[in-house]
Amino acid sequence: MGHFPDDKWQFDDSVTQVFEDMLWRSIPQYEVMRQAVTDLAVQHTTEDSTIVDLGCSRGENIARLLSVLNGGCHFLGIDVSEPMLDAARQRFQSADSVTIERFDLRQGYPAVRNISVTLAILTLQFTPIEYRHQIVRNIYKSTRPGGCLILVEKVIGATADIDSCLRDRYYDLKGQNGYSTDEIERKRLSLEGVLVPVTARWNEELLKSAGFNQIDCFWRWMNFAGWIAVKEQSN
Repeated sequence: MGHFPDDKWQFDDSVTQVFEDMLWRSIPQYEVMRQAVTDLAVQHTTEDSTIVDLGCSRGENIARLLSVLNGGCHFLGIDVSEPMLDAARQRFQSADSVTIERFDLRQGYPAVRNISVTLAILTLQFTPIEYRHQIVRNIYKSTRPGGCLILVEKVIGATADIDSCLRDRYYDLKGQNGYSTDEIERKRLSLEGVLVPVTARWNEELLKSAGFNQIDCFWRWMNFAGWIAVKEQSN
C-alpha cells in the first residue's frame, strides 16, 4: 500500500520514506526517463562546472550523475521539503562535491556561477504558474553558453477529449502497478491545486520565451514529457 495524504499533498516524512517506490509505480517508463536525463546531462556537463538539481528530493538525479562523472564538477541540490533535504544530506554526507540547500524558487534563484546543466525533473509542475516564467528565465540567465536545462513534466492534453484519453491510460498503468482505484482517486484529490500541469506546447513556449534557442522533446509517454533546452554558444 502506498502512502497518500488525507488532505493536500505534502512531501512529508512518510512520503520521503517511500518516495522512490512511489516514483517507480507512478511514473511511466521511469527508468527510461531517468537514464535519458542522465545521458543528456553528462553530454552537456563541462569540467569544473556546476550541475543544479531543482527539487532534488532524496538526490536520485545527483547520485546517478555522481556515479558516472566521478568528480570534476560540483552538484547543488535544492528543495523546500525538510524531510527530503535531510535524506539528501545524509545520502551525500561524504561527497565533498555535493551541496544540499533549502531554497524557495518563488523567492529568487541561487547565486551560482558556471552552471552547465540544470535539472527540473517533475519539479516545475509543483510551483504556481505565475512564478514559472521567472524561474525559467532565472535558469536561462544562470546557465553558461552551451549549457542546458532538462525539464520533465506531467502535462495535460491539447484538448479535453485527448486529455481524458491520456489520463485514462495513465490510471490504467497505475492500476497495473498495484494501486487500487481508491488509492488513485485519493492521490488525485490530494494533488488538486498542488500539482498544476499545463500543455506540452505551453511548456515549449515557456522555454522559448526565457531565451533558449534549441528546444526538443526527448521523451514522451501519454501525459508525461521531457525536454532539453540548450543556451546558445557565445560567438
